[in-house]
Amino acid sequence: MKSPDLGIERIKYIIAIASGKGGVGKSTIATNLAVALQKAGNKVGLLDADIYGPSQPGMLGSKGERPDTSGGYLKPINKFGVSFISMGLLLDKKSPVIWRAPMAMKMIHQFLGQVEWGQLDFLLIDLPPGTGDVQLTLAQQAQLSGAVIVTTPQEVALGVARKGLRMFQQVNVPILGVIENMSAFICSHCNEETAIFDTGGGKRLADEYDVPLLGSLPLDPAIMKSGDSGTPIVIAAEGNDSLSAKAFTKLAEVLHKRVEKVESEISANEPLSIKTDSENNLIMTWPDGHQSKHSGYYLRLNCACAQCVDEDSGRKLIDSKKVPLDIKATSVSPVGRYGLAVAFSDGHNTGIFAFNRLRNLCECEDCKKEKIDQKSFSI
Repeated sequence: MKSPDLGIERIKYIIAIASGKGGVGKSTIATNLAVALQKAGNKVGLLDADIYGPSQPGMLGSKGERPDTSGGYLKPINKFGVSFISMGLLLDKKSPVIWRAPMAMKMIHQFLGQVEWGQLDFLLIDLPPGTGDVQLTLAQQAQLSGAVIVTTPQEVALGVARKGLRMFQQVNVPILGVIENMSAFICSHCNEETAIFDTGGGKRLADEYDVPLLGSLPLDPAIMKSGDSGTPIVIAAEGNDSLSAKAFTKLAEVLHKRVEKVESEISANEPLSIKTDSENNLIMTWPDGHQSKHSGYYLRLNCACAQCVDEDSGRKLIDSKKVPLDIKATSVSPVGRYGLAVAFSDGHNTGIFAFNRLRNLCECEDCKKEKIDQKSFSI
C-alpha cells in the first residue's frame, strides 16, 4: 500500500523556478526563497530537478548526508527547516551523472512520486536551464501552480528567458512572474549602486508578457559566500542589516500573495469532477454547477493534435467519414492543471484537450441550443 506521505498529492502549491540559461542565479534564488518561505511559517520542500548538475546539496550544506531509502522510497533531507531532495544526495560528490534522457526522466518521476514529501504548503522545483524533457515532464505531470522566470538584466539573458517563459505559456502553466537577479552591485564601503549587467531588463520582460515583476535582487558577494558555505543568506545574515536578506524576505511575501491569487483563478475554471456514464460519455461537473457531456465520437472529431489539425493553417486533417460512430474514449488522464489527455478506441492517443475547450465542446441540450441560437444570431 502506498504511504499517504508519498508523492505530491498533499502539497498546496508547486512552483517551478526556471531560467532559459545557466549562470543567472536560479538555484541560489530557489534555495533562499524556500528558506524565506519557511521562516514565514510555511512547510516547504525543495526539489532539485537538475539531474546532471545538482547544486542544492552544496547550497544547503548537506555535507555528504544520504536520504533514507528504507521501504523502497526516499525520505528528503531537512536543512534549515526545508525538506529537499537532489540527485547530488544519491551520488558521490565527484561522480558525474552519465545518463541518457530516459534514465533522467525516470529519476524525475521518482522524485515526484516516490519521495515522502508529506503535507507541504510549498514545493519549489529548481529546474535545469533550457526548455527540454525535464521542463515538459514537470509541466505536464507535477500539477504546477505556476512558474517563476529568473533572468539577469542584460539582453543576452533576456532573449533566452523569453523562450523559457513562452514554453510554459504554450503548455498552459501560469507565469507567476519574473525575478531580476544581479540587478546592481552595491558597494559595501560607499553604498554606490553600479548596474554591471544593464538595468531594467526584468521589468521589460515582465511588461512584454503582461506578468508581474516579483522583485529585483542585488549583485552581492555575501550571497555567493553564503551559497559556498552552505548557509543561505537569509540565515547567514540574520540579525544583520542585509539588503539581500531583506530582498529575499520581501520576495517570498510577494510570491505567496501572487500564487494565492493565481490559484484561486485556476480553481474557478477547473472541473470539480470527471467521470463516465453508462454509455461511456465523459461527464464533467464545473464550479458554476454546469455538467458537461462529451461523447467519444465528438471528441475524436474535435481533436486538435498535430495529426488531426495542420499546425500552420489550422485546417482539419481528420477524415470524419473514417471515424466510427461508436468510437469510445477508452481512457482519460490529467495533463498538468489545464486539461486531459484522451485515448480512443481507434488507437489514437495524442489528443490533449484543455479544460476551457472541453467546456466549449459540451454536448448537453442547453449548450446545443445556445450554439444554435448564436449561429442564428450571427446569420
